[in-house]
Amino acid sequence: MFRTFGIPVKIKYFWWMLPLTQFQDFIEHNKLFTPGNKILLAVSGGKDSVLMLHLFKAIGIDVGVAHCNFNLRADEAQRDENFVKMLASSLNLPFYVTHFDTKKYAIENKISTQMAARSLRYQWFEELRAKENYDYIALAQHQNDAVETVLINLTRGTGISGLHGILPKRDRLIRPLLFLNRQQINELIEENDLSFVEDSSNLSTNYTRNKIRLQVIPHLQEINPNLEKTFAENMARFSDIEDFLALRIKKIAEKIIIKKGDGIYISLNKIANLNPQKLLLFELLKSYNFTETVITEILASLKSLSGTHFFSVSHQAIINRNDLVIVKKQDDILINQYFHPVTNTIKFGVHEISQIFTDDLKFEVDKQKAFVDLGKLIFPLILRNWQNGDKFIPLGMRNFKKISDFFIDEKVPIHLKTSTPILINGNGDVIWIVGMRQDNRYKLTATTKKVAIFELKIN
Repeated sequence: MFRTFGIPVKIKYFWWMLPLTQFQDFIEHNKLFTPGNKILLAVSGGKDSVLMLHLFKAIGIDVGVAHCNFNLRADEAQRDENFVKMLASSLNLPFYVTHFDTKKYAIENKISTQMAARSLRYQWFEELRAKENYDYIALAQHQNDAVETVLINLTRGTGISGLHGILPKRDRLIRPLLFLNRQQINELIEENDLSFVEDSSNLSTNYTRNKIRLQVIPHLQEINPNLEKTFAENMARFSDIEDFLALRIKKIAEKIIIKKGDGIYISLNKIANLNPQKLLLFELLKSYNFTETVITEILASLKSLSGTHFFSVSHQAIINRNDLVIVKKQDDILINQYFHPVTNTIKFGVHEISQIFTDDLKFEVDKQKAFVDLGKLIFPLILRNWQNGDKFIPLGMRNFKKISDFFIDEKVPIHLKTSTPILINGNGDVIWIVGMRQDNRYKLTATTKKVAIFELKIN
């Protein structure tokens, strides 16, 4: 027996008193991992994670132990770290630990301490998993945690995905204790006389989850003593419903979503014919991070004028004539980049424009290239995005035309107008609407002696 901060760490216990068959059955049924996989265990030192550690050790899985010290409970946090370190050592397991300034992170990111701790630990777990070549990260959440999560989601507002609570497996995260509830875990800890540490913050009602655990669930258990089992069954049904909906959404998406080089197009008429409209559109656009509120705004604006914009954290949706167009938030905005005579290329986003000079007066019909009379150029040339009021003389014409009108004639989607690059001469003239049309004033003529060739490429 080892001791750390007065807490005994036992290394001899009876494997047959642990629910190994149920544990292995749950792993196999949910396909959590396969034989030969390495598993990184998130161990806080509490009952749940300690039991999980012993279960994995008992069935002979290659595991490592990861512990986060959030520096929120002074000596108690250090006690927990020492306990987990000693426990891992007693079982001859690799031990990894990290320390966080959780409060500072929360303040800097304007989030709660709980959210900060969650973000920090998941980020570190994944970095550690990849670095040390573990296949999965195991978290010791159980049935009561799943119940609490569903109740929190319902209280804050949720879709179907929030009703299935915590899934046994999601990406690289696995939760192999979801076949047990808190009472069963307590009994197993006691029966096997397993050492653990108690987090005093679990008794505080300052946190939403603790309020639900300590003040709400006991009343629900008075109504239904088998609350965890009932919730587990309900969550399984909701998970099946979500899978069914995902298949339905996939079929709808294949019919109404058109992917083009410049974005995702959905016919406004087809959106109007969705039923149920709001649910289906939300699911169709969920991967682009549009909230339910924004979906409501989109549906209320189906008959709006072209140019109406809607935003998520990562994308924007634009009503463009008869379509709703989804594009990433613009990252190709140009802020005055310059071509000097020695400049070879200018890169922006996934694009680049090259510049070469030649005595060959050969001209090609290619929208991706501009063949310009070098003698008329005043360096430095400016490459920027289109601005309202820009005008030029389209190649082959004699009179000026507003570029905005040119865009309309060419049926350029609204979301591409503001990001269309324009090559400007040193005297302010438009030389080339990149990838579309060059200015007639700078075309090659019989008097041209040298040619500047500009070419647009996509990496």
